[in-house]
Amino acid sequence: MPVLKPRPALIQTRAARRGLAIAAMAAATLVASCTTPEPEAPQAPPASPPPPIALNHSVAEAASVYVAFIRDLNTVKAGGFQSAEEIQAELRKGSAYDAAQMSRGMIAYGAILALQSPEYVAGVRQFAADPTQRQQMIARIVADPAYAATLPGADAAVGLMVQTLIRDIDALTMIADGVEADAYTIQGRSDPRRRWATQNVADRNGRLELAKSAAVPRLPSAEESARLFAAAHSGNGITTERAVRGAPYTPAVVNSLAIAALAALGAAGEDARANTDALTTESNNEFCLNMSKLMLYQCLAAARPNYEDIFCTGRHIVRDMAQCTAQFAGPRPTSVPTVTVVQPTDSQAQPTG
Repeated sequence: MPVLKPRPALIQTRAARRGLAIAAMAAATLVASCTTPEPEAPQAPPASPPPPIALNHSVAEAASVYVAFIRDLNTVKAGGFQSAEEIQAELRKGSAYDAAQMSRGMIAYGAILALQSPEYVAGVRQFAADPTQRQQMIARIVADPAYAATLPGADAAVGLMVQTLIRDIDALTMIADGVEADAYTIQGRSDPRRRWATQNVADRNGRLELAKSAAVPRLPSAEESARLFAAAHSGNGITTERAVRGAPYTPAVVNSLAIAALAALGAAGEDARANTDALTTESNNEFCLNMSKLMLYQCLAAARPNYEDIFCTGRHIVRDMAQCTAQFAGPRPTSVPTVTVVQPTDSQAQPTG
């Protein structure tokens, strides 16, 4: 049989089809290689961290004056005076403070204690990340310091603050009890000190004027100021005991919370001294210390025998300071089991015996 040969036209058609298919595949590959990739969705810029805690040196210096004076009072002899000069030495030590400065120092120290509360610092700083909200918070606290007492963790901060101050209050009360008791004990006929204790105070007018002239502002301790400044920014460095203390709070405690809140928002630095200095001033707190001074002067003016100066020292220096600190703190809080212990503060007296 004759062999059929494909016709030239058919061969050309098939070749053309194969060529077109190859060309199409090449074109598709070329197009795929030249296709611009889809752009990635834009990512939101990372949120800026809140500003760091900021408290100015003025607050730390004011607090250091209070802490140093309380430390001095903790060294007052709790009775057992052996000479009239010993009594006068304690009088000079205890009367050497300015009431307004001591009141400011108490409030400043309260603010630094509040900054030792992680609950309060975290509760306030949650509002610091957003710049607009942070500025609103700052403005509100400056306009109304009581707003700081409504922020999360305020009850923990006040509890910690008050519980820490209670140690000073109790230590001073114990000393006052001993001093006042000695004013009666020394009058006993069997007490050998009675001979000089019942004699009149030497230079009564002079020692009264000396007590008045000693009521001047004290210089802050650079070392104590640095320690408190570091504690405020780090949140530790002071022995603190956890406790909870609900509202209402005293006006002075409210001011302490307001300073601490501004610091936690990064708004109590050196450029904010006007705000913090204003918050360390509180009339009720200052009035208590001024009245203590007045009562001391009246007691010394009326005192004649040396044992009465002992009583004046115990009642109107040591006890009054304990009572003014207690008035600042308000009612005692409810303690909780957790206790945080860091470096001990030097302001507490260590009980003996």
